[in-house]
Amino acid sequence: MESKSSSSNFIRNIIMEDLEAGRVKEVVTRFPPEPNGYLHIGHAKSICLNFELADEFKGRTNLRFDDTNPVKEDVEYVESIKKDVQWLGFDWDGLFFASDYFGKMYEKALLLIRKGLAYVDDQSADEIRASRGTLTEPGKPSPYRDRTPEENLDLFERMKKGEFANGEKVLRAKIDMSSPNVNLRDPVIYRIVHAHHHNTGDAWCIYPMYAFAHPLEDAIEGVTHSICTLEFEDQRPFYDWVIANCETEAKPHQYEFNRLNLTNTVMSKRKLKQLVEEKVVDGWDDPRMPTISGLRRKGYTPEAIRAFCREIGVAKSYGVVDERMLEHFIREDLKLKAPRTMAVLRPLKVVITNYPEGQVEWLEAENNSENEELGSRQIPFSREIYIEQDDFMEVPPPKYFRLFPGNEVRLKHAYFIKCEEVIKNEAGEVVELRCTYDPETKSGTGFTGRKVKGTIHWVEATQAVPAEFRLYEPLIRDEDENEENETSFLERINPNSLETLQGFVEPNMKEAAAQDKFQFFRHGYFNVDPKDSEPGRPVFGRIVSLKSSFEVGKA
Repeated sequence: MESKSSSSNFIRNIIMEDLEAGRVKEVVTRFPPEPNGYLHIGHAKSICLNFELADEFKGRTNLRFDDTNPVKEDVEYVESIKKDVQWLGFDWDGLFFASDYFGKMYEKALLLIRKGLAYVDDQSADEIRASRGTLTEPGKPSPYRDRTPEENLDLFERMKKGEFANGEKVLRAKIDMSSPNVNLRDPVIYRIVHAHHHNTGDAWCIYPMYAFAHPLEDAIEGVTHSICTLEFEDQRPFYDWVIANCETEAKPHQYEFNRLNLTNTVMSKRKLKQLVEEKVVDGWDDPRMPTISGLRRKGYTPEAIRAFCREIGVAKSYGVVDERMLEHFIREDLKLKAPRTMAVLRPLKVVITNYPEGQVEWLEAENNSENEELGSRQIPFSREIYIEQDDFMEVPPPKYFRLFPGNEVRLKHAYFIKCEEVIKNEAGEVVELRCTYDPETKSGTGFTGRKVKGTIHWVEATQAVPAEFRLYEPLIRDEDENEENETSFLERINPNSLETLQGFVEPNMKEAAAQDKFQFFRHGYFNVDPKDSEPGRPVFGRIVSLKSSFEVGKA
C-alpha cells in the first residue's frame, strides 16, 4: 500500500495524547457497519480513518457487524461488506458480530434491572414517542416506570421466552425523563422481534437496541477509540451511561467526526436501497451508485479512493465535498497506468478512395505517451475506417478544425486525409464520407511539409470490434442531499444519468478482460464492465472524462 499522509487531525492528536499520557497502551479501533445494505463512499472514509489510525500507531482494528435488527439484515450484506473492506486494501485483526455478545448483553440488562436502572414498559411505540417530550418540554414518566426490580426481572424473562408479541413490551433504561438531552429520557434498550436472525437463528426473540449494544460491544472488544460520525454526538452521554452503569471492565470513549457529503449524491442506505428496490438502478453495484461496489464496477481503484479520503480530512464541522474532487483522484491514479487507445462511440464510415483496395497496413502506436513502460501496439489501417460523427460538419462554424468538405486533418498515428465527397441517405443524413489520403504524411516518418490544425481518432473498419459504451452522469441533479425532504428524493433523479452507445474499438481490444481500464482518445477513461461484457463484445463504462476545471485545494 502507498505511504499514508502525515497530515494531522483532531482524532489523531487525541490518540497521541492518550499514548503519551499512558491512558492507552495499545490503540484499538473498529469499523462497525450494520449489515442492512451495501457500503458507500462515506463508509470508505470511516474505513480508511479507523484502519489507518490503528496501523499508524501499531494497533488493531476489528471489523464488527452490528447485527441487532434481524428484520433488515442479510448474509448478502455481510459478504459484500467484507469484500469491500478487503478491496480497499485493509485486513481486520478480529471479525466479530454484535450477535456474538447477545448473551453478555442480556446479562447486562439484568444487572440494570436489579440496580433499579431499567424497567419493562407496556406502552406502544407511539405512546412512548409521544411521552418523550420535546426539546423545550420535559417528557412524561411511563405509568410502568416504578415497577419493582422483581416484577421487571420476571417480565423480561418472559419476554425472552417469547410469551409476548412484537411491540407488546419493551425494556427501557431508567435515567431522567426531564433531561435536556432527549436521548437520556428513558431510551428503549430491548424490544421484541420474532424473526429469524442470520447468525443466531431463532435462539432469541428479544434484541438489544443499537444505542445500548454499541458501547457494550466496544467494551467487550477493548476498543480504545470508538470513532463515529457527528449524528451520534447526542448519543454520547447515553454511551457513557451504559459503560458506567453496566460496570464494564474496559472504558472506551466515543469521538465524532464529520460524515462525508458529496454533491449530486445521496448517502442514505435507506434511499440507496429504495433506488435498488424500485429498479431505478441496476442493483447496488450500478456504476451510478455511490456504493463501493458501484465505484469498483465503474472502474475506480482503491488507491484513488484512499487518496481521496485522506485529502478531504477529518473535522467536526459539516461540509459538502465537490464530487469533482473524487474524479480528480481517479484521473491522477490512472494517467500513468491506463493504456491509451482509440474508440469510436458514434461511428461515421469513411472510404479512402485512393488507398489500395484489399490492402491492410499495420501502424505502430504508443500505449501511453507519459509512460514508456507500457510500450506500443500495432493497429491496422485500410481503405475503410470509422470516425466520430461529431468530427465532421458539412457546414462548419469558424475555427472548426476537424473534417469538412475540402478540409484536411490528420488521423491519429496515421495519415492526412481530405474530405472530397459527402454521401447522404434519403432522409438527408450523412452516412458516409469519401476522402483521399496523402501517403507522404505517415506519422513517424518525419514529414515536415504542410501543417494541419486538426487531429482526429479513428478505427479501421474491417477488423474493428463492436462494443457498447455507457456514459454516466450524476444520478442526482441537486448539489446537496436534503435528508428532510422525503417528497422530492425520486423527483431529483437525473433522467439522463445513463447514455448507451454502440460503436467500435481497435481489434486488440477484443480480449479485454473485466475491470481492464483504458484511456480512449478524447473521450476519457473507461472500464470493462465486469457484469455485462461478453467474450468478443466488450461493454465499456466511462469512469471519468479527461479534464475538469476542479483543482484540489481550490474548491
